[in-house]
Amino acid sequence: MRVISVPHAFNEEELFVDLRPSLDCPLFLKCEGFNFAGSVKLKAATEMVEAAEQDGTLTPGSVLVESSSGNLGVALSVIAASKGYRFICVTDPRCNLATRLMMEALGSTVHVITDRHVPGGFLAARLAYVQELCEADDRCVWLSQYTNPGNWKAHYRSTAPAIARGFPALDVLFVGAGTTGTLMGCARYFRHWHRPVKIIAVDSAGSVTFGGAPGRRMLPGLGMSVPPPLLDRSLVDEAVIVEEPDSIRTCRSLARRGFLFGGSTGTVVSGAKDWLARHQEPGLTAVAIAPDLGERYLDTVYQANWVQALYGDDAGPQRPGRGPGRPDLLTDP
Repeated sequence: MRVISVPHAFNEEELFVDLRPSLDCPLFLKCEGFNFAGSVKLKAATEMVEAAEQDGTLTPGSVLVESSSGNLGVALSVIAASKGYRFICVTDPRCNLATRLMMEALGSTVHVITDRHVPGGFLAARLAYVQELCEADDRCVWLSQYTNPGNWKAHYRSTAPAIARGFPALDVLFVGAGTTGTLMGCARYFRHWHRPVKIIAVDSAGSVTFGGAPGRRMLPGLGMSVPPPLLDRSLVDEAVIVEEPDSIRTCRSLARRGFLFGGSTGTVVSGAKDWLARHQEPGLTAVAIAPDLGERYLDTVYQANWVQALYGDDAGPQRPGRGPGRPDLLTDP
C-alpha cells in the first residue's frame, strides 16, 4: 500500500504497452499519463518548482506564471494548489477546453492569448504577455519551461533510468519534441549509457524546431514556432516529422483497441511506426514515450466534426493495410 499527502508525490513510472498486438508494430510505449496531472509534464513542473524554492526564487506569497499549451499548465496547477501558490497560465486558443476547465477547477487563472505575433506565432505572443506580468508585479515568478534546465533534468533523473531498467537491450528511443525537455533529458542519459541507443525525435509538421517552415498546428503539445533554447541537436540522431492527420488517425486507431491517448502520443507513435517501417531490423528493441492520455481531447481529436472541419478527408478513414475486421476511422461507429 502506498500513501501520499501531496499529489506530485505519485507517478506511475513502470507502465509500458506492447503495441505489437494493437498496431502490428514492434514498439513498446512508456505511459506517462498516470499521475494527478495526467501527463509527463508533472515531472518537469515538480523539478522546476522545487529548484526555485531551494534557491529562494519562489517564496510564500509568490505568484507563479507560465506559458503553456496545456499539460504543463495543468501540472503547475496541481502543484500550486498543493503548495498554496497562485498560478496564472498564459495559453492560446489551441488549448483544449477540458484542459482550461481543469486548471480553473484547481484554482488557477487562465489567460488566453487570441492575437498571434509574426514571426513567432501564439508562442511569441504568450511569452510577451508573461514578461508584461512579471514587469508589472514583482511577486510574479516565471519558471520558463523553455529555458529552465530543470525541464530536462527531471527526465535525466527519472524517465530515462526507468526505461533503462525495463529495457536493458534498448536500441531506439522515440521522444516527442516540444520544449525538448523530455528529449534532452533522455538523450543526455543514454549518450553515456553502457550501450549505444539511437535517439529519434518526433516533431509536428509546421514546427520550426528542426529547420522546417512554420505552419498551422492545431494539436497542442509538440512543436514550436520559435527554436527551443534547450535543444542540443548533436544529441539527436534523427528527426521524424508527422502531419497532424496522421497523429489523429493513430490516436483513433489506438482508441479502437481500448487505449485512449492524447494528441502528442498519437504523433510520437505515428512517427515511430513510420521510422520502424523504414528500418526493419530483426530483433530491434524500440521504446516510445507517450506524454499524455486522451480524455482532454474528446472534443478535438476524438470529435468527428472538429476533425472534419480542420482537416477534411485528410484525417478520414485509415489508409489501406488496416487489417481484417478493423473499423474505418471516423466513418464506422
